[in-house]
Amino acid sequence: MTQNSPKSTVAPAAKNPETKVATRLRNLLIVLTAIALSISIFFGLQTQTPSSSLTDMAKASTPLETALVNGKPTLMEFYANWCGSCQAMAKDLSEIKQKYAEPMNFVMLNVDNDKWLPEITKYRVDGIPHFVYLNDKGSPVAETMGEMPRSIMEANLEALIAGKPLPHVQAGGQVSNFTPPTGPVKTSSSDPRAHGSQVQ
Repeated sequence: MTQNSPKSTVAPAAKNPETKVATRLRNLLIVLTAIALSISIFFGLQTQTPSSSLTDMAKASTPLETALVNGKPTLMEFYANWCGSCQAMAKDLSEIKQKYAEPMNFVMLNVDNDKWLPEITKYRVDGIPHFVYLNDKGSPVAETMGEMPRSIMEANLEALIAGKPLPHVQAGGQVSNFTPPTGPVKTSSSDPRAHGSQVQ
């Protein structure tokens, strides 16, 4: 067989361009898929409510001491950054707080902070989110616990602002269990998360 025979030169020449086109097409599809996945992951992470947003909301909330004396009704929320139900409601609550910022106080108390142990005990918080509705004199009028739809929360707030009985005081949804401590939490000095620990 010579090198110029049709069998040896025609077959590889016909197969080679098709292989290159198929390879390029496959590589293009892989790149497009990778880009689409990257975009999906990016936007997926952007739409999640991180626990830091709960912290930011708590920092922006009315201090409890102020809410009890300023003559406005108050929604007090017991929450924790690790609470999945609290995180699930964070976006709606943020929007509700913006909508009702003028006529109401919004107070957020982190159950992981020992400072709020008297309030945790007073309101018998054993699941979060736990909401306490206080009238304009700072007295509790109702409590609800767990995730609830925004419409139910808003109906309760409208009634609270108007000084009427809350329509959904028996409302409740999914909660994160919480067992309150019976006293101040003692931390080991070797625990790096302890605020009093010393770096050596």
